[in-house]
Amino acid sequence: MPWMKWLPWRFFVRKFATSHGFLDPLTLMARMQRFAEPSEVSEPIELLRAGAIFHARALINSKVIQHNLDWVWPYWIERQFDPADVSFIPRAFSITHCNLSHRNWTAVGVPDSEEMPIVDPRGLLIPHYDGWSIDSWVIGDDGSALYPSQRDDVDQQLVMDDKLGVAIDTTSSTESAELNCRVWAELSDRNNNCHMRLRAQHQSGGWLVVSLRPYNPEGVAFVHKVVLGENRDQWLVDGRNKVLFDRAVDRHHASDYRRGDISLYLRDESNETHAECDVGMATAAALFRIEPGETVDTLLTIPQHCKLTTRNARTSWKENLQKHCVMSVPDREMQFLYDAAVRSLILHSPHDVYPGPYTYKRFWFRDAAFMIQSLLHAGLLDRAERALERFPSRQKRNGYFHSQDGEWDSNGEALWIIDQYCRITGNNLKAEWVDPVLRGTQWIHNKRLPKDGSLTGGLLPAGFSAEHLGPNDCYFWDDFWGIAGQLSSVAICRREGHTQDADIFQHQADDFMLTVDQALEKCAERLNRPAMPASPKRRLDAGAIGSIAAGYPLKLYPEDDPRLLDLAEFLMENCFVSGGFFQDMIHSGINAYLTIHVAQVLLRAGDRRCIDLMRNVAKLASPTGQWPEAIHPHSFGGCMGDGQHAWAAAEWVTMQRNCFVREEGDTLILASGLPPEWLNDTGAQKPIRFGPAPTHFGSISLEITPGEKPRISWTGKWHGEAPTIEVRAFDYQPVVAESGVEMLELQPK
Repeated sequence: MPWMKWLPWRFFVRKFATSHGFLDPLTLMARMQRFAEPSEVSEPIELLRAGAIFHARALINSKVIQHNLDWVWPYWIERQFDPADVSFIPRAFSITHCNLSHRNWTAVGVPDSEEMPIVDPRGLLIPHYDGWSIDSWVIGDDGSALYPSQRDDVDQQLVMDDKLGVAIDTTSSTESAELNCRVWAELSDRNNNCHMRLRAQHQSGGWLVVSLRPYNPEGVAFVHKVVLGENRDQWLVDGRNKVLFDRAVDRHHASDYRRGDISLYLRDESNETHAECDVGMATAAALFRIEPGETVDTLLTIPQHCKLTTRNARTSWKENLQKHCVMSVPDREMQFLYDAAVRSLILHSPHDVYPGPYTYKRFWFRDAAFMIQSLLHAGLLDRAERALERFPSRQKRNGYFHSQDGEWDSNGEALWIIDQYCRITGNNLKAEWVDPVLRGTQWIHNKRLPKDGSLTGGLLPAGFSAEHLGPNDCYFWDDFWGIAGQLSSVAICRREGHTQDADIFQHQADDFMLTVDQALEKCAERLNRPAMPASPKRRLDAGAIGSIAAGYPLKLYPEDDPRLLDLAEFLMENCFVSGGFFQDMIHSGINAYLTIHVAQVLLRAGDRRCIDLMRNVAKLASPTGQWPEAIHPHSFGGCMGDGQHAWAAAEWVTMQRNCFVREEGDTLILASGLPPEWLNDTGAQKPIRFGPAPTHFGSISLEITPGEKPRISWTGKWHGEAPTIEVRAFDYQPVVAESGVEMLELQPK
């Protein structure tokens, strides 16, 4: 507001803080900003807002958890607060207590629904976004108790079929008890419901306990009131949310914060039907009798908030999977992870694409570019198109594609993925996309800094870029995406007949590339090696992972470019932990998707270490086939971001696709990343298959018959003339197929 400029607010803020013994916040902020390059946006308001919400909950956690460790808490708390556990984190002067060791969960849902219930590694169900949860236990008449969150030996699996899409099975047991929990979502009369089926038994008899919990994988999630219905077959939570039981409960207990967790009173003879808690820590337990040696089978149904339209109600998992690119390989782990990742992509693309079901259930152009690329590679073309149709609405008048303030990579990402869509589908640019493309491309040129002879002259301004690269700086990541966006627009304009615009954008892209190459030459002189740092002024560090983008996915430089290869070597020698890329900055964990970025550069270069990195990433996946954004180097649980990172799933899909088929210029390269043992397996029971796989030239389906001399055959539906096809399998002679040939026999080297 203009009148704020006339008020001496800085004086009042400084006076108030110092008079109460605090540091001067304005001086402190000024000193902090000196560690970064001057920029238009110090921190994006979206991240500040998300961080404030995150730590507000974590502050409440600090006031609740450590004083009530006799409660039954979720898995991450049971481990992170246990001094004997490898996941233990001292609390000391930390004013907020947050999940930094086991950020793992898996979403279920219905295609095209915004509702994505999540399940933690011990079967704890969070049916509504950022809400309370439902847990299940078994207590025995002999005094024993089975609390899955307190056990190490729990088996959890992702179950996939055409009807349910994904379901999560969690089984825990003791010598005398066993509990199985299955969670899934499905449509019923156009309603979207989350289901939880529980099967429990106890040798000496006891009780299956279904408990309402005022927390989730981030910490406290308030429950102020819970009421058991008159027929004793449903809960009403906070007057809005229902939990339906398929039968009347046999016993019921409820408690509030001051009385303590309901787990302390499960054996009481009382039978409370409701609880109210002014601090929001109400708990309840519905108990079902287990006779000795018998099994209790109970179904819970939680209606979801999002009602689906008639069109969506006809959309099933089977229909969504009908046209996807199918992979069939002998490695069960690789097969499982691919199938799980495809389903994750479907679930996280209801309209926009989201990089996660919980922490990251919001839109970024950065994540969207990689995820839509994988939707295209997986053959989910309609979903990719639907997501792209929402891009123009996020563009400002000056041409800036805006998801967060201060992101200078977003325009390049938007333009690049639009071009990828047009190339892969063979479609012309939609009429309503023409103006956004032209304005978005010109924005990149207008945004560049003046060429003033400085190290950063002519580059894009300083910003926070990909957020995990370090303090605000002029990052090459932004520049590479900017150039890629310009070149994508050149290709689009030439195809659409906008030759004048194409010539202008080509000139701008050439100038930008020359400026970046000159900056990289100065970096090479300063660092005494060709590897590309994160920015013109930085030393080589983990932030240099951003410069990998020049090789993957953008292919701005050839496969054997020494700057790319030396950068990959630096990262693998200095920034890898337990076989994966460890990002020191922000993430402080092993990153599955960034490890795959390095593997993609090695794949292009014909370096078989790409297979090793791929297998390392597979080992880092959860039992349900998911990767959190960053992985704790000791607990191997999630330590940053969403517990199911859809960007990581997207990278897995694209990595498998590129191992089978990838574009390199005007050539289609086949089988260049397949493990040799797959190809030379003389005892293989069935062929290896992949397809139909969309490419820039059209779609292709591959079939490989393993043996001493493997045979590879293919069929293509090309947009025009068939491309040049080359087979580059490890341990076999590379061969270029003659025109019209659709089968080759590979010869060992």
